[in-house]
Amino acid sequence: MGYADELFDLTGRVVVVTGGSRGLGRAMAFAAARCGADVVVASRRYDACRAVCQEIEKETGRSAFPYGVHVGRWDQLPGLVDGTHDRFGRLDALINNAGMSPVYDDLTAVTEKMFDAVVGLNLKGPFRLSVLAGKRMAETGGGAIVNVSSTGSVRPRPSIVPYAAAKAGLNAVTVGLAQELGPAVRVNTLMCGPFATGATRGWQENPGQLAEGVRPHALRRIGDPAEIVGGALYLISDASSYTSGATLRVDGGMP
Repeated sequence: MGYADELFDLTGRVVVVTGGSRGLGRAMAFAAARCGADVVVASRRYDACRAVCQEIEKETGRSAFPYGVHVGRWDQLPGLVDGTHDRFGRLDALINNAGMSPVYDDLTAVTEKMFDAVVGLNLKGPFRLSVLAGKRMAETGGGAIVNVSSTGSVRPRPSIVPYAAAKAGLNAVTVGLAQELGPAVRVNTLMCGPFATGATRGWQENPGQLAEGVRPHALRRIGDPAEIVGGALYLISDASSYTSGATLRVDGGMP
């Protein structure tokens, strides 16, 4: 095993990825397993989680545990932490990736129900899950939490105001929990720009709009889900042993 392999080695560790059945979450779950971790793939769609877990086990030989959970539902989150410990006996890293940003025609069309759902999934749930998982990690030797945020949290557009507000809150949660859970548990933000996932499908289907949207970015293109992997592995591995309360932007050089 070379130096870089050792630095990013996750053998014997357990990584939980919410929103792990598709998009960036799926890419990060596969990456953790490829580096030796056993993984928990969690999302609302249990069947989708199970299918991804079967693929991970077949490709990597690591154990993968599907778990159906709505991260926005406070009362469902203790079960995810307890279920992970029941299955593996430990929890070393949590990636809070589950999120949503509903489309609306105008800000006046944002209902209270929509607003609460966006805040619940993008902010309230990750806060509660981080507290539960972080306390358990601290009791059993430490770990790492990664909150997947968005450049929208610092560059909000009218079309994503509730989502941007929730992600801005998540950025603040990172800093506060890094202080609360340290030194045993490191907490960081992985701030993502536009990636080619289901969430940006409409944008991708309009080449002209896509080209104009990414024109100000240094790399002038949208990201591939595989390109989130380096940042995620850095933050959950020993490579980032002196990094906590930080924000790592992976956004193609968004100004």
